[in-house]
Amino acid sequence: MKKLIKNGTIVTSSDTYEADILIESGKVVQIGRNISEVDAEVVDATGKLILPGMIDEHTHIESPFGGTVTAPWKTESVAAAIGGTTTVVDFALQPKGKTLMDGVDRWKQRAEGSSAIDYGFHIGVTDLRDDVIEEIPTIVKEGIPTLKVFMAYKNDLMIDDATMYKTLAAAKDEGALVMVHCENGDLISLLQEKCIENNQTEPFYHAVSRPIEVETEATYRAISIAEIVGAPLFIVHVSGDEPAEVIRAAKAKGLPIYAETCPHYLLLTIDELKKPNFEGGKYVCSPPLREQRHIDALWNALKDGTIEAIGSDHCAFNFNGQKELGKDDFRKIPNGGNGIEHRLTLLHTHGVLEGKLSLNKMVDQLSTTPAKVMGLFPAKGTIAVGSDADIVLFDPSKQQTISQSTSHQGLDYDMFEGFETTGAPTDVFLRGKQIVKNGQFIGQLGDGQFVRRNAFGYCYDTIK
Repeated sequence: MKKLIKNGTIVTSSDTYEADILIESGKVVQIGRNISEVDAEVVDATGKLILPGMIDEHTHIESPFGGTVTAPWKTESVAAAIGGTTTVVDFALQPKGKTLMDGVDRWKQRAEGSSAIDYGFHIGVTDLRDDVIEEIPTIVKEGIPTLKVFMAYKNDLMIDDATMYKTLAAAKDEGALVMVHCENGDLISLLQEKCIENNQTEPFYHAVSRPIEVETEATYRAISIAEIVGAPLFIVHVSGDEPAEVIRAAKAKGLPIYAETCPHYLLLTIDELKKPNFEGGKYVCSPPLREQRHIDALWNALKDGTIEAIGSDHCAFNFNGQKELGKDDFRKIPNGGNGIEHRLTLLHTHGVLEGKLSLNKMVDQLSTTPAKVMGLFPAKGTIAVGSDADIVLFDPSKQQTISQSTSHQGLDYDMFEGFETTGAPTDVFLRGKQIVKNGQFIGQLGDGQFVRRNAFGYCYDTIK
């Protein structure tokens, strides 16, 4: 059945205007004033903002890490939907000794039939043999044009500089985009050993062993390697001032360097790691939380375009039984936190309402630019005729207090516990089907579909 959304205010990355939206067969087919369609179900959006569905380009759902597994699709995809996110691009990992497609197939099996929203995958490259390089064209043809490499996690996921070069070169040939976790894994390993030798085992020393300098150095090194190759690069979860400055300088040179940060780096400080009785373990993520000056610098980087996107880096482990694995040794704490449900409400409250971002900029950084960078645009990331009808009705005045007891994520705590927010999604549509109504999930697990993404996208636009 057709749907007609009336009386709301459409907000895209570039425009804000009042109009009606007619939806048919999962697509937007008409936008205009006073649309009349007798065969359509009418949805009244009076007093609401009409936003494109949010795109979260950085999630780790039902993902093995540190001897345990993150929260599953059946809870996290529902939480995402309630939070206004209609598509995620999740990180699959190549198993050591296996192929890239082995990793993709494992992640697909977990998501298929279990996701409330649409999903795609990046593939994390952990073992770049010659046969794996030859597999990259196949991966891209399968609709996975993004590869991930890690400069951290020595003796596990970390790659060397030669592998970085080879990955960038092979990806460039196929129009794939390489994403990189920038931290100097060798130095981190050394600093961690020193902390343990000094009996410094508490969560706070996770941050001590990963100072901003190890991120800054790795960011500069990754950009330098990409420049040698002549390839674009996407730097994930930028956590502070100096790495942002390195990215800003690269952009000033005209290099095709792109970057994201995350809500926890914009709103939480290193002081969270100092909480007693191992409570600080809840906030262990990599890179670690930083001091307030870095938060200020990141907001400025979002404002001036140094950083284009805000992903959640949702990597959700329970406190009991999972984070506690590192109770006597911070190195064993599974790295990661939550955010998939709260990203939009937090950015509206602390970005838009505090004057740090315009509504249009918020939509751009949470939806439109992620869609472009990930090869999803214009099917997703905007409201336009021909686009998927992934639509969020957003009440800009709705007030809530974030709490684990009311969140829908499959966790026994919440990093943003007690945060008061203004503005929240009320209704969410996925390809025209309503999956959230009055803040409650009414869809089904399995509504989400695997989305094939396009190569040679936005990040290649400036490459000659």
